[in-house]
Amino acid sequence: MSIRYGAATCRLAVALVTTVLSLSLTACGGGDTGSAKEKAGESAPAKKDDPKPNDAGEGNVVPDAGKTLATINGNNGFQFIIRGATRDPGGFLTVTGTLKNTSGKKAYAPVEWNGQENNVRRTGRSLAGTTLVDKTEKKRYYVLRDTDGFPLTTTGITGVNSGSEVEFFAQFPSPPDKTTQVDIQIPLMPTATIEIS
Repeated sequence: MSIRYGAATCRLAVALVTTVLSLSLTACGGGDTGSAKEKAGESAPAKKDDPKPNDAGEGNVVPDAGKTLATINGNNGFQFIIRGATRDPGGFLTVTGTLKNTSGKKAYAPVEWNGQENNVRRTGRSLAGTTLVDKTEKKRYYVLRDTDGFPLTTTGITGVNSGSEVEFFAQFPSPPDKTTQVDIQIPLMPTATIEIS
């Protein structure tokens, strides 16, 4: 009886050691993080937070290029294409569009686009000098500022390569609902009239 007990204990010990070794090898094995599907050439399903590429092969959203409210051509090699002037529920008006360098060489954004206020000059390059004019109400609207004095507009625009485009936005107080058109004035650029949606 003691021999049988010893043999059973020995078999149990061998089984236990084998299990521990196989688990250890599995846990430490190889550093290969690919799944079986990836090894077979199949792609793994996208994670929920992964950006979905658009038709241009990038991870960002490209605005509708078919809608143009105004095209503003300047003498400095820059062209502003205004694509939207939309009222937001919070009482804001957001202007969006594209800034394009139409010259044959790299062009640099003029400092006049920043605006004249000391508070926005310290925030660096921006489009804070842009204003909207409501001719009916005889009012001028400036780019809004946040609580730290930073303008609610695209910042950091300096040099733009020839043929390149930069998406931009600028946020203003919303004119009265009866106002359907405003003039947009960007320093050193011609004035253009745009429709509010």
